[in-house]
Amino acid sequence: MIRSILYATDLGLYTSYVLQHALTLSRSFKADLYVVHAVEPMGLFADSVLQTYLDEGTMNDLRRGGLDTVMASIEQRVLEGFQDELSEVQQDPWLIRAVHVLQGDPPVVILEQVQKLGVDLLVIGSHSHGAELVVPLGRTAARLIQLCEVPVYLVPMPQHRIHNGV
Repeated sequence: MIRSILYATDLGLYTSYVLQHALTLSRSFKADLYVVHAVEPMGLFADSVLQTYLDEGTMNDLRRGGLDTVMASIEQRVLEGFQDELSEVQQDPWLIRAVHVLQGDPPVVILEQVQKLGVDLLVIGSHSHGAELVVPLGRTAARLIQLCEVPVYLVPMPQHRIHNGV
């Protein structure tokens, strides 16, 4: 039985398309829907640039609180954006229980959320927004299919069907 679903998004071009699949499943199973977006950690280059312009105290403050504030702001904006989108098409915006924006390697973050939330199904797109058409699966999707302990609902991206003449 599916009681809860996690939709992992890269917030790319096909976010709404994959979200519709997640919402349809949520409605069909009367399941709670959670959304997660993983933000890649700041690279060494970005960190060194910030260190050039900020003193050590400011850098420590940024690492402690600034990033949390930014992540919370992104969570709120994503949730409001999804709710607005759902309201425009007369769908139930309350179906989305929570949005989590977390920093880390996307497959690791998503698998941690699957476990933490105890979801019964993971919904993902087959590629991120910049993937080549010749690659059958994106890196994150491939890792999740290999490692996830719950069923994965994989949504193929529309450009692949058009490109393959289907």
